[in-house]
Amino acid sequence: MNQDQLKQMVGEAARDEVLKLPAGQVLGIGTGSTANCFIDALAPFKDHFVGTVSSSNATTERLLKHGFKVLDPNDVQGLPAYVDGADEIDPLGHMIKGGGGALTREKIIASMAKQFICICDSSKQVPVLGNFALPVEIIPLSQGVVSRELEKLGGKVSLRLAKSTRADLNQTPSEPFVTDNGGWILDVAGLKIADPLKMEVQINQIAGVITVGLFAKEKANILLVSNSAGVERIAL
Repeated sequence: MNQDQLKQMVGEAARDEVLKLPAGQVLGIGTGSTANCFIDALAPFKDHFVGTVSSSNATTERLLKHGFKVLDPNDVQGLPAYVDGADEIDPLGHMIKGGGGALTREKIIASMAKQFICICDSSKQVPVLGNFALPVEIIPLSQGVVSRELEKLGGKVSLRLAKSTRADLNQTPSEPFVTDNGGWILDVAGLKIADPLKMEVQINQIAGVITVGLFAKEKANILLVSNSAGVERIAL
């Protein structure tokens, strides 16, 4: 079973999970390839929800194409659930997110939800966070000062670059990746994050940081994880 099949399987499991919620509510939906599988699986049942709140422009576009109503988060008081993937998740439900660059909006929507339903395949489960480079969204002006502070944590810091859209794909892209918020992303490799909550607070206090892709405060409450044997539901 390949990774696309695992994503589709866990997306369908997430669909079944959220359809247990009472009808007529607003659902929070994340960003990325696994979240896309969930959106596609949920589309035939979109009328179960009065609307959705999206964590990125790309997700909004996909939801609208499927006929979902997408609401402004400022017009929503709260959400029964937020469904999204993770780049890494530890046994307590702490996550690294932001590989797709939507970490800030993902964290905002997650903070509105009563429960975070994380959907991923078993390759994302780790004993300690940090094998996946930690994304940190920053105000561009602060790249130098934030990089120096992040290096003190023991990781190797690099500015995320935009994917090349030029005809010559052998050219190395040189322009920074820009988030939906107009921010840049620093990726911090080589960390072993033994205390995710402490590090989340520490990095968020650096001047110029918009947010860090550590989801410790807004951790997962339910993990739906797929492998070759099927999908396991883990309450965290």
